[in-house]
Amino acid sequence: MSRAIAVLRPEPGNRVTAAAIEAHGRSAIRMPLFEVRPVMWGVPEVERFDALILTSANAVRHGGAGLSALRRLPVYAVGKATADAAARAGFDVAGIGTEGAAMLVAHAEAAGVRHALHLAGRERTLEAGGIVADVRTVYASETRDPEQVERLAGCIALVQSARAGGALAKLVGEAGLDRSAIALVAISAAAATAAGPGWERVRVPAAATSEALIEAAIALAD
Repeated sequence: MSRAIAVLRPEPGNRVTAAAIEAHGRSAIRMPLFEVRPVMWGVPEVERFDALILTSANAVRHGGAGLSALRRLPVYAVGKATADAAARAGFDVAGIGTEGAAMLVAHAEAAGVRHALHLAGRERTLEAGGIVADVRTVYASETRDPEQVERLAGCIALVQSARAGGALAKLVGEAGLDRSAIALVAISAAAATAAGPGWERVRVPAAATSEALIEAAIALAD
């Protein structure tokens, strides 16, 4: 029997990923560890910037009315989901990265970007510096206390951020579950490291995409 795959990312991405897993005939545990909420922010003068850096679709979902003033800026996005959200919101997507924020910034710089604005979450890895002229916090991910944590026993867990890795380790420890019976599929080496040692297996796919994570998790689950 195939092992269940735990999806830990916040909504609405949680149900999208879980549905994709179930479409492959596998069982998904829907257990978001965070709840994303908008944060009030001030819109800077758009003339100061020549591009917009987005590392999460949450920046578009929770950016609010302030996004309208920035639509003339080309978007460089981490991941197809973020790029798709930007396009639906009326932005012109100039570049899509699949290897994290640092590589995306390098790609934008190579394309001629010199003064980028980054719309981000409260917890983030990319700060102002280099071509990133300013960072505005437009959303925050608040920790949730999930129910029926025992469902994680023996599962394959998708770890889609370093913060999620740390939260999963804490949750499993507090519930007294056996780490050595849980396998991880992490979106990055940093996410895997944040989860700590002692897991049954840890896989980091070559591509930092939901599709690659799901494929790797199914391979471990069978």
